[in-house]
Formats: sequence, C-alpha cells, structure tokens
Amino acid sequence: MLIDGRASVQFGGDRALYLRVTSVCDKPTYHGWVWLTGYSIDPLSGKALARREVFVQIVGLQIQRRTTESAPPRNVAPVMRRRGV
Repeated sequence: MLIDGRASVQFGGDRALYLRVTSVCDKPTYHGWVWLTGYSIDPLSGKALARREVFVQIVGLQIQRRTTESAPPRNVAPVMRRRGV
C-alpha cells in the first residue's frame, strides 16, 4: 500500500512509504481514520525494511497490486483429502 500525503500530511513529499499491512486496529478512532501496522517496503527489491504503525485517512490509501514477479505461483497442486472425512 502506498502511503503518501493523501493519507496524512506526515507522509507528504519524500516521506511517502510503501507499507505491507499486517493488521488493522479495530479500536475506534476519528471518523475516516485508521491505525495500520505493517512493514515499510523497499519499492525496488520488495524487501521489508522496518516495522511501522501509522495513523492515516482511509480515503487517501492507495492499494498497490503485486507485480507478476512477486505473485505466488498459480499452478498449485490441489489438497489431497482422505475418503470418508
């Protein structure tokens, strides 16, 4: 997810970051705002840099789709099930 100045002024300009979200806090906050926990990501390598908690406006969040290089393989073997279960 790209978090920039549209989500909160603290992430404006060169302070924008990519965040791989691991959890969304369900505690009440101001209307339209949310606490996200995750890892800031290096956009070139896709590797996690640091764990972060950020307070942002939901309307300003920008979901970034995975590229084909980082997507899991599509031809996964089916799960074997035991008979009679």
